[in-house]
Amino acid sequence: MQVLVLASGSPHRAAMLRRLNLPFSQMSPGTDETAGPDELPRALAGRLARDKALAVRDARLWNEPVVIIGSDQVAALGTARLRKPGSEDRARAQLARMSGQTVHFFTALCLVDIATGREFSALDTTIVRLRRLSDAEIDQYIAIEQPLDCAGSFKVESLGISLFDAVDSQDPTALVGLPLISLCHGLRKFGIAIP
Repeated sequence: MQVLVLASGSPHRAAMLRRLNLPFSQMSPGTDETAGPDELPRALAGRLARDKALAVRDARLWNEPVVIIGSDQVAALGTARLRKPGSEDRARAQLARMSGQTVHFFTALCLVDIATGREFSALDTTIVRLRRLSDAEIDQYIAIEQPLDCAGSFKVESLGISLFDAVDSQDPTALVGLPLISLCHGLRKFGIAIP
């Protein structure tokens, strides 16, 4: 039986992976997430997912068959990258800037099979259209949800859904940070049975 290792310290990604009812461990990769010069958000997400998986692969000697799961998400308003706000003021400014706009979330996945060296990669693009938000709505939302650790300053899995006009995606789990449909596809390619 192959051991799964999630190359992330994110509690959100761990919660998503638990939905598959597969045992896994979690290891933070400590990857530098700085974008390269002129690196577009889509490319950055893919590179970071792979960098995270490879960092965990290289962090120690593995004595058992291991599949490492790397994932990253980059949000973009036009070509501008949206980061985790970290403070209420930055969350407020980010939501005001996104009000009435379309935001792209690029969620990348990279699986690495230690035994064979094979890799599996996927990228989901989720398009979110935010409705026009008043300052009072933004303040109320931030006070209730405190979305300070989420790119885009919202949590789609809870009250954040009220901020949207529409969401277009091939995988509804990707917006939370781990594209489970692609993950299941990749795990099956590596011989891991999932119902």
